[in-house]
Amino acid sequence: MILVMDIGNTNIKAAVFDGSQLLTRWRCATNPAMTSDQYGIFMMDLIRYHGIQLKNIEGILISSVVPAINYTIEHMCRDYFGMEAKLLVPGMKTGLNIRYENPRELGSDRIANAVATSELYGGPCIFIDFGTATTYGVVSGNREFLGGAIAPGLRMMNRALATGTAKLPEIELQMPEIAIGKTTITNIQSGILLGYVGSVEYIVNKMKEEVGPDTKVIATGGMAYMIKDNSNVIDEINSDLTLIGLRLIYDRNHGKL
Repeated sequence: MILVMDIGNTNIKAAVFDGSQLLTRWRCATNPAMTSDQYGIFMMDLIRYHGIQLKNIEGILISSVVPAINYTIEHMCRDYFGMEAKLLVPGMKTGLNIRYENPRELGSDRIANAVATSELYGGPCIFIDFGTATTYGVVSGNREFLGGAIAPGLRMMNRALATGTAKLPEIELQMPEIAIGKTTITNIQSGILLGYVGSVEYIVNKMKEEVGPDTKVIATGGMAYMIKDNSNVIDEINSDLTLIGLRLIYDRNHGKL
């Protein structure tokens, strides 16, 4: 069994795999103020709750876009799991040809998403991760990561509007029934949510012009279902895309694939 962790700006997602089988998953808040002991106790409780025997975990692979928390999590892995965690860094085997001008600039979560997308869906394929930021990536049919796009996430846009103005509130992210809002709340919902869906559709369609009209679009992340329900550009949602990608990368670096 292996443990994989995807440390994002808002949440840490974790999962335990036995071979290719995902046994269980959980998430907790990304909080740089927490100590390694606090994270360790939390993780131990979750592992016991899900009936996983700690002695059966043979390795840990971590993707992180929050460098400030890496030492805490690595320390937690040493103290509570008795092993050194591996960070997904440039130079690890991914099975992809990364066609980025400077691959070291590429977020490890996007690498994991690209690996999983290529393995599960082939290519050409567009993947979108609806997280704190919205990240797009494109993989070719020849196992190449071609690049992508990065935009603010919905919650970030909502918070920025509220904090950057004197009178506009932070709103519930609920899709409006009509575009012409009659209240301040519905005006903001229309502007943020409909505008966001429009930007997703436009970016996807522009990417399809470059890689082909039959390119499949895979989505992951917290807001993926809302966008899919209100748009026709997303073909499939895979909530475990990043975690599966980490498992594949672990296996490729340990002679299992």
